[in-house]
Amino acid sequence: MLNSLKLSRFAPLSPPRARGYLSDVRIYTKKGDDGTTGLLYGGRVSKGDPATEAYGSVDEAVAALGMARSLVPDERFRELILRLQRELFVVGADLATNPDQRRKLKAGVSLVTPDMTDELERLIDRSVEEHPLPEEFIVHGANPASAALDVARTVVRRAERRAVEMGDGGATVSPEALRYLNRLSDLLFCLAREAAGEPEDPSRER
Repeated sequence: MLNSLKLSRFAPLSPPRARGYLSDVRIYTKKGDDGTTGLLYGGRVSKGDPATEAYGSVDEAVAALGMARSLVPDERFRELILRLQRELFVVGADLATNPDQRRKLKAGVSLVTPDMTDELERLIDRSVEEHPLPEEFIVHGANPASAALDVARTVVRRAERRAVEMGDGGATVSPEALRYLNRLSDLLFCLAREAAGEPEDPSRER
C-alpha cells in the first residue's frame, strides 16, 4: 500500500488532468546553477540580488494567499483572493523586468496600474464600513482562514520592504507597485478580520 502511494505521487498525469498543460516543459533548465536567475525580457542577476528578493517575496505572497483561499469557506471570498493572486503576478512581473525593457510592459498584465490600487482602496473602504476594525492590537488566529490571511498579509508587507530596498539600491521600482503592495496588506488585514467573524483576543490581557 505504501509503495503504491509513493508511486502514485510521481505517476504521469492522466489525460483529463494533463489537458491544458504542456508535456514537454522541463522544470529544471540548469541555467541557474551558477547562482543567477533570468529577468523578464532578458538579462540575468544574482539570486541574492534585491530584485530577486523582492519578486521572490511576491511569489511567496501568492502561495500564502493560496493557502488562505483553500481555507476560506465563502465562495465570494475565494473569488476575491484568486483575483488578488493573479494581480500579484502582475506585480511580480513589474519587479522582475529588465530595467532597459520596461517599455514592453503591458498595463494590467505585467505593469501595475493606478486603477489596480484604486480598486483595493474601494475594497478596503467597503470592508471597514461593513466590518469596523478593532480599536486595539489583536492576537491573530481566531480560525484557520483568518490566520492564513494574516500570514499572507505579513508576507506582502515583506515584499513591500524588499521592493523599497530594491529601489534604495538604485534599481528601477515602479511607485505604483509599491502603492499596490501597501494597500494590499491593508486589505488583507481587513479581510482577516472579516474571516475571524467575531471580536478577537487583545494583545494584552485585560
